[in-house]
Amino acid sequence: MGLFSRKKKLDEGLAKTRKGFFAGILDMLNAGEIDDHMYEDLEEQLILADTGADEAVRLVEELRTRVRKDHIKTASDALAALKDIITGELVAGEPMDMSGKPAVILMIGVNGVGKTTSIAKLAKLYKDQGKRVMLAAGDTFRAAAAEQLCIWADRVDVPVVRHSEGADPAAVVFDAVQSAAARGYDIVICDTAGRLHNKQNLMNELGKISRSVHKACETASVETLLVLDAITGQNAINQASQFISAAGATGIVLTKLDGTAKGGAVISVKQKLGLPVRFVGVGEGVDDLMEFSPHDFADALFAEN
Repeated sequence: MGLFSRKKKLDEGLAKTRKGFFAGILDMLNAGEIDDHMYEDLEEQLILADTGADEAVRLVEELRTRVRKDHIKTASDALAALKDIITGELVAGEPMDMSGKPAVILMIGVNGVGKTTSIAKLAKLYKDQGKRVMLAAGDTFRAAAAEQLCIWADRVDVPVVRHSEGADPAAVVFDAVQSAAARGYDIVICDTAGRLHNKQNLMNELGKISRSVHKACETASVETLLVLDAITGQNAINQASQFISAAGATGIVLTKLDGTAKGGAVISVKQKLGLPVRFVGVGEGVDDLMEFSPHDFADALFAEN
């Protein structure tokens, strides 16, 4: 996907957020004056856009500081400063570790967030970059989970390693990684069960899966991506904490960003969960998952309608 096409998709995916609560922010900062009333209104609009109350307060305070420090006089310049602040908030510290041979990505999250479809879309994204991708049907708990993954795999033309329903997920991942290493595949993307375990069981299962990767291939690298539904916003973030503490997640995939006017949740994800957003889903098509760019996100969020 080219740069222009990617930005266009992101712009379209954020249309509901931009035309909803962020339209009020844009109108207010383009036309208003810098005063306490403006800051109060801005804080309210950010909360409505689902940035979270704590994050909204912090962003507004940072904007106040920037306005004083840089001697900003107009609300339109304050808007540019806010955009810059939000961009800075979203920058990831380090890129994903895809150095392994193969590079393994474990996809975790509760049922219903779009995990299986995101796996297929991610496979397509990497395949379009010239990578050889294999999938592992590690959700052996949910009925028909493997069948659903196989249907999507057929659509994007990548192989799947699967066992019977109820099989050991770690064994599935082991076989997939071993097969990928032997056949020269670059990336293995693994589905996992999305049921809400108790924390200890979740830790045990995902820990066992992670260990199976290195048993299968010592040169493999592992990233663990937590899939969240943008439509449920702050509720998804609160629910995610148990997965993060139990699973050692390294990044976030935020799905269904096109289906909500509360895309401000992206802003609070990194701050509340301490994890970078790695990918965002902006549509139902197989090409509608993209690598997250803070600069492109801010551009799309603050674009004039």
